[in-house]
Amino acid sequence: MKTGQIQSDSRVHYFVPDPSLYPVILSGGMLLLALGFIQILNAFPLGKWVMLGGFVIIVYVLFGWFGRVISESQSGAYRDWEDLSFRYGMIWFIATEVMFFAAFFGALFYMRIISVPVLGGMESAHGTTLWPGFTGDWPTSGPKGAEFTPMGAWGIPAINTALLLSSGATVTWAHWGLLRNNRIQLVLGLGATVVLGILFLGFQAYEYHHAYTELGLTMGAGAYGATFFMLTGFHGFHVLVGMLMLLFITLRLMKGHFTPERHFGFEGAAWYWHFVDVVWLGLYVVVYWL
Repeated sequence: MKTGQIQSDSRVHYFVPDPSLYPVILSGGMLLLALGFIQILNAFPLGKWVMLGGFVIIVYVLFGWFGRVISESQSGAYRDWEDLSFRYGMIWFIATEVMFFAAFFGALFYMRIISVPVLGGMESAHGTTLWPGFTGDWPTSGPKGAEFTPMGAWGIPAINTALLLSSGATVTWAHWGLLRNNRIQLVLGLGATVVLGILFLGFQAYEYHHAYTELGLTMGAGAYGATFFMLTGFHGFHVLVGMLMLLFITLRLMKGHFTPERHFGFEGAAWYWHFVDVVWLGLYVVVYWL
């Protein structure tokens, strides 16, 4: 079978795309992005431009590569084997994301339950302490002068929880519409999910501004400040990625893409969004509530 051609026997069919330079170009863009970031950290004046160049290359590859995959899908090149491969790939991708957040939750657990209490007991055990007045209580505020007010569980965090839970319901409602071939329900459900995601990000941006300007809660506010922004910031980035995925799926649906029988592109984005919802529930309980 020639590359880029579809084997006629459906029992052994598997589409083999033509060779592509997109992986190489993407690697170069990621290298420039990382290099520019390192240069910015070291105050090199060209760092921001190198980083911007890497970002532009990555965006170019994303549009070109995904556009090619969409064209292949719409042409009928993908069948059962390809669908199964995409599902396996998405499952493994989400599994890596689970491990990503597990590492950060583990870091929070280690600092809160083990390292900070042990350091707080140094004075009684060894007659020394990290700084005067350090007790090892959580949340620790860091050295004297870095006092802050911890973020409460109610208010904006509770609103954001309601928004994400609602978005999980709207994306499921949209899925039901797709299975029934009800395009109006499908587009309305996904549109509502995208709007709820945008509202979540808006409230989180306001929360960060409130934390920095009124609560004294910054990245430098001890172990609590570092873990708070690390966990909520990375989750917010994942919400942004999931929202963009659903936005592009909505645009494709408006062009007539996907059918009740073939719609993994929608399902993959929905799986990712449900994953984002579940992570937020754990984050809300561990970071905001406890």
